[in-house]
Amino acid sequence: MLKEIRIHGRGGQGAVTAAQLLAHAAFLEGKCVQAFPYFGAERRGAPVKAFTRISDEPIRIHSQIINPDYIVVLSPELMQIVNLTEGLKKEGLALINTTKKPEEVNLNGWRVATVDATGIALELGLLVAGFPVVNTSILGAFAKATNEVKLESVLKAIKTTWSGSAGEKNAKAAELAYERLIKGW
Repeated sequence: MLKEIRIHGRGGQGAVTAAQLLAHAAFLEGKCVQAFPYFGAERRGAPVKAFTRISDEPIRIHSQIINPDYIVVLSPELMQIVNLTEGLKKEGLALINTTKKPEEVNLNGWRVATVDATGIALELGLLVAGFPVVNTSILGAFAKATNEVKLESVLKAIKTTWSGSAGEKNAKAAELAYERLIKGW
């Protein structure tokens, strides 16, 4: 069954890397995958989208994801300027990086899960150019919220992408987000 994920972030937050890592994790489980970005000449901080498709069968479509099964939000401030749930399937899920509980996010009518990925990044000292790295932790939360990929696959994809202490720290962030995810259903 085809599952489509739309990741919302700001330029420089790693939304594109998150989409690629998620696809890598699913690929490690023998699934067919696609990962691709959508942005123009954006600068750091501008809204960006990245997409991942996961399927048990070859994926033959190559368009943006209009009706995702899941949305992942790296920057909660985007909720004020972008219609994040646009096209989200009725049974879809919104996973949001925030300190709020799901019922406090004001996405009534949707399944919502939250995790403080920013707090985890700060706790671990996971920073790039002074900004917290939230993309790897959100993938740990995604694994738990959706069961589309296993945490072990996410960790392996992370450690394959970054070796040494960088890989270990990013993997730890994913593990902590997996443990700290709050489901609103």
